[in-house]
Amino acid sequence: MASMLSMTVGAGFSYAGLGLRPSRAGGAGTQPRPRSAAVVVRAEAINPEIRKSEAKVTDSVVVTELSKPLTAYCRCWRSGTFPLCDGSHVKHNKATGDNVGPLLLKKE
Repeated sequence: MASMLSMTVGAGFSYAGLGLRPSRAGGAGTQPRPRSAAVVVRAEAINPEIRKSEAKVTDSVVVTELSKPLTAYCRCWRSGTFPLCDGSHVKHNKATGDNVGPLLLKKE
C-alpha cells in the first residue's frame, strides 16, 4: 500500500502527495511510486510568531564600511534579485498574512 508523505522544506513551502512504497528488491528502503498526480505546493507564513504586533518586521543595522548608504537584504526568500530585496515580500505578506520585511544595512 502507498503511504502519503507531507513535508515542509526551504522557506515555507509544503509539498504533499508524494507517494512512497516499500522496495520490492528486498531492501528496507522506499522507492518513489510512479504516479500521474501532481505535487501540491502551498505557501506558508515565514514569520509565524515573531513580533506580530508590527505591521512589517524590518530591522536596521549600522555598518561603517558599505559602498551604498542603504542596502536592503531579502528575508522572505522570494526576491528575484536575492540576496537583495526587490519588494517581493509585499505580495507574499498579502497572500499569507505574514509581516516579513527586509534587513536594512545603513552606512554610518
